[in-house]
Amino acid sequence: MARISVLDDDVSLDEPTLIEGFPGVGLVGKIATDHLIDAHEMTHYANVHCDGLPPVAVYRESETAATTPVRLYANPAKDLVALRSDVPVNPGAATEVASCLDSWFDEADLFPIFLSGLGREKDDSPPELYGIATGDGGEALGRAEVAAPSESGLVSGPTGAMLAVALEADRDAVGLVVESDPKFPDPEAARVLILDGIDPIAGTETPTDGLVEQATEIRSAKRQLAEQMRQATEESSQAEPLKMFQ
Repeated sequence: MARISVLDDDVSLDEPTLIEGFPGVGLVGKIATDHLIDAHEMTHYANVHCDGLPPVAVYRESETAATTPVRLYANPAKDLVALRSDVPVNPGAATEVASCLDSWFDEADLFPIFLSGLGREKDDSPPELYGIATGDGGEALGRAEVAAPSESGLVSGPTGAMLAVALEADRDAVGLVVESDPKFPDPEAARVLILDGIDPIAGTETPTDGLVEQATEIRSAKRQLAEQMRQATEESSQAEPLKMFQ
């Protein structure tokens, strides 16, 4: 089964930008996407049904309705869509999930921004951000002045699979890679993703003070998921250097 179940037919999108938030290193993609959904008051737009996703139901605090673990949120006024995932994706299913989502990307005429963390031990310097592209996505990186990678690498997990599908289809897309804490949730790196990557590309203005002020709370809330990701690193969307192979 591969289906995007739209919940609100009144939502009208015109060549929207999609922000992808599968869990990965530092949970940077998930933290950034969750924050964007809240900051821009995005509405629950659709449920994602793809073979390969864990067969579970999730529920939210103070809500009785069960829903799928992967969902889409939208803000039509900003032509913005966000993919929120509450679960990691099994490595053997990453390609299947990526292909399932890609068929909907075609229908919706989306421009995807894929997010990934590159594990680096924390120091006093701010996390570095760089971008990669498929199709003509490099034009968006140039307009946003996102730097090219400083070393060779690869992106794995569901994010890497979606980039691979975009590459094969010659789809316009970008991948943002930010240095992230390899062990713990990293709100600081997620803030860099938003301010220096997502906002300039998507044309949005996102307040991020809460990410810094609530860093301790965010780390605590995301710690359990981060532990799951460490126990199954193959399921984590992440970037890693290729020097070991060269």
